[in-house]
Amino acid sequence: MPIPMTPLAVTAYTATSAIGGGQAAQLDALRRGRSGLRPNDISSAPLTCWIGRVEGVEEATLPAALASWECRNNRLAWLGLNQDGFLERVRSARSRYGPTRVALLLGTSTASIGATEEAYRRLDADGGFADDMLRPQIHAPHSLAAFVAAALALEGPCLTISTACSSSAKVFANAERMIRLGLVDAAVVGGVDTLCDSVLFGFNALELVSPSPCRPFDAARDGISIGEAAGFALLERAAMAPDAPQLLGYGEASDAYHMSTPHPDGLGAELALNDALARAGLDAAQVDYINLHGTASQKNDEVEAALVSRAFAPHTRASSTKGFTGHTLGAAGIVEATIALLAIEHGLIPANLGGDTPDPVCGTQFAWTGEQQRVDVALSNSFGFGGNNACLAFARAGFAA
Repeated sequence: MPIPMTPLAVTAYTATSAIGGGQAAQLDALRRGRSGLRPNDISSAPLTCWIGRVEGVEEATLPAALASWECRNNRLAWLGLNQDGFLERVRSARSRYGPTRVALLLGTSTASIGATEEAYRRLDADGGFADDMLRPQIHAPHSLAAFVAAALALEGPCLTISTACSSSAKVFANAERMIRLGLVDAAVVGGVDTLCDSVLFGFNALELVSPSPCRPFDAARDGISIGEAAGFALLERAAMAPDAPQLLGYGEASDAYHMSTPHPDGLGAELALNDALARAGLDAAQVDYINLHGTASQKNDEVEAALVSRAFAPHTRASSTKGFTGHTLGAAGIVEATIALLAIEHGLIPANLGGDTPDPVCGTQFAWTGEQQRVDVALSNSFGFGGNNACLAFARAGFAA
């Protein structure tokens, strides 16, 4: 069993997704039950599906000093960094601790592969990349983290985590270990993924993409809606910000059951959940809200719903928010962590948008419509391909497990 961890303060957080940029826009959409999904208008060839596209990415520009990093993924990252005063909070932490004492840990599944797709579509007469695409740093899996490190002027440990859909949840675990071991005093965590042909046609080839808006946990669900997003959080020792919400615990598991299908009994997901509760010093009955992975794929929802039914008390509320944002892949963990934090801060239980005819496997824990109630403890589930599972536990400042 994991040893209970010392809580960390979440001193700043932000997310930009199809439902808007920053906390206020996210909160407004969640309260109103307003989805950001729309018919696909981004792929280079027709594909009938719905997507969670972020407005304003095409118009966003990078500062002149960062122009060599130009690509759609890094533009979305920059757009996300400029929400909720996050840049200023990081600059303050960098000044307080020094640039070498702040880690940068980011999750992504495709990084800037969209730019590489473009480069191959525009090969010159000799079969090489066009001159403006001869920028090796954007044709690499580490493109995102390297860009953000440059943008934030951070010189501490810098890691790219790519474990499919759990990528930007697992960054919280990496941050806790680095801070606990004294390697750093703070960590910027987060994730960014953008829509591109590789993800749209790749998931469609797996027969996982729905032609309609996704319907998590609905009896007639028929696949996912892919989205894009950028999200970030700043983690520091709890003593630095006693009034901030806290990361109480995390759990990770790799069941390696199948390349894409979850274990039929949810063993890896349950192990991650149990480890998160143990590290947080929590009993399952103390959990007020769970933001579920809930992709609207057949197997994921079936396994996760069964886990919730057997592990949690009837009063615990649970919902998937992918009907709002789409499945933002490597950014899903951070986006849904920020929604869990909004639930705590504002007493909001988001609706399970799209679940109009609940699957019978779903228990009484499911919140099919939005609710208002006090939330002291919220979990966020992220389950990726290959059995890469993660669960995060957050709590209101001052909560005593």
